[in-house]
Amino acid sequence: MGKRIIQQARGHGSSTYRVRRRAFRFRLKYPRKLSGEGTVIRLINSGGHSAPLAKISYSEGVFYMPAFKEMFEGQKISFSLSGKDIKDGSILELKDIPVKTNIYNIELRPGDGGVFIKSAGGYGVVNRVIGEDVHVLMPSKKEKKFNKNCRAIVGVVAGSGRLDKPTMKAGKKYFMKKSKGKLWPRTSAVKVNVIDHPFGSGRGKNPKSKIAKRNAPPGRRVGLIRPRRTGKRK
Repeated sequence: MGKRIIQQARGHGSSTYRVRRRAFRFRLKYPRKLSGEGTVIRLINSGGHSAPLAKISYSEGVFYMPAFKEMFEGQKISFSLSGKDIKDGSILELKDIPVKTNIYNIELRPGDGGVFIKSAGGYGVVNRVIGEDVHVLMPSKKEKKFNKNCRAIVGVVAGSGRLDKPTMKAGKKYFMKKSKGKLWPRTSAVKVNVIDHPFGSGRGKNPKSKIAKRNAPPGRRVGLIRPRRTGKRK
């Protein structure tokens, strides 16, 4: 009798493949209204995030956001456009941010608290404004269109040097991945035993893509899932 393959085991949600909830106890968001200013109370190391987080206090309470480069405790953060002086850490709507400005933690829809560009060292660039839309050059070097009322933070996410130092031990890498609920190490499907994956076993290693049916069960839904077409484009 075979055993469940990795896709099935992860879908079942056992403790092996489940993320630690405590790692994501900090919910990143923006203040309700963009007016006044806030103060950086603490810089926090969160196991569930690649960048350090900042705890910000303001008139209506506190909130958490990804820290920006060279942020320090006690620093004042502006929530509004005061004159033409825009500093790193200012939380503004895209319509108020000048072109060629570095930004991060961009909202997909106005008021959702920030979705894009939150990992360490990341930033986008306000590229152009066309009517009601603001076009931002993303870290992938592709341009994305946003509503002008979406909010963002001016600056670059802190922690850009985290990949400069190599991970010296496999155990260190293991715990880093486990804190975020990532599967590691990843083993190539054709290199495992036949009971572990449909592509497994030493025989029949065919480098061509495998096509799974649309209604195939979780144990068989591997490779290409009902592709529209296959083969090299001519």
